[in-house]
Amino acid sequence: MTLPAAEPLSWDFRDIDLTRIDPDRIQHNETLFYLLIASSFIESGADLYTHNLVAFFADDPEVSVWLQSRWEQEEMQHGQVLRAYVQHVWPDFPWQAAFDDFFAEYATLCVAEELEPTRAQELAARCVVETGTSSLYRAIMSCTDEPVLRQITDHIRRDEVTHYKHFYHYFLRYRETEHLTRRKTLGTLYRRLLELRNSDAEIALRHAFNHHNPTAPATYRRQINRAVSGLIRRNLPVEMTIKMLLKPLLLTPKVQKALQLPLLGVTQVFLRMPI
Repeated sequence: MTLPAAEPLSWDFRDIDLTRIDPDRIQHNETLFYLLIASSFIESGADLYTHNLVAFFADDPEVSVWLQSRWEQEEMQHGQVLRAYVQHVWPDFPWQAAFDDFFAEYATLCVAEELEPTRAQELAARCVVETGTSSLYRAIMSCTDEPVLRQITDHIRRDEVTHYKHFYHYFLRYRETEHLTRRKTLGTLYRRLLELRNSDAEIALRHAFNHHNPTAPATYRRQINRAVSGLIRRNLPVEMTIKMLLKPLLLTPKVQKALQLPLLGVTQVFLRMPI
């Protein structure tokens, strides 16, 4: 079965009514402040990664067309709506200056050379990333009662799950043609989990911190780090996350169920967003 290459976006960020935001429910929440700013940076820089992937799949129209016409457009829309939300709730934060600093560093790391060695492995890696983002936005949605933020994060979460399905669909095709083993797939999943822990999220949060409170002591930074990690850990949709992470391994239901409990703690550690 071939998934549709290009479809209209399922929602439009311009339809989000920011005047409905209840600032009393969000404005003083420092943990969400950092998470939302960091997320807006990462999503707003998605076109850089998209260009690398499009070049990687240049001779595969099914994948490259979908990447450009759907995935990139939705990722950039996520950045637009998150930026608009942040600037509405925290208008004093210098978003553009902080993003420029983030992007200058991020661009040196987000290069074609950092892609996986084969297409099947890169698609497996994308499944890990989409697992992390869908889990993150579901966690944010679960921990807030601010109605507009819940609406936005629900939209984004649904998009990320759809992206996962597309990447997984393409992964299955390339897995067959490249004869990718389960062992190599596992190695790819593990490497990308390490990158989730140590790369773009760390950079984004650090620049958000530096522009918001650059003279704060190290103890304050550690306090925020614990708060961010705790929020995600408490609200992480663990069962869904583990199932999505294990799916590219094509395990039997019995084996997958047996692995879920041991992977619980590992998943919580890797999907935190450190500062």
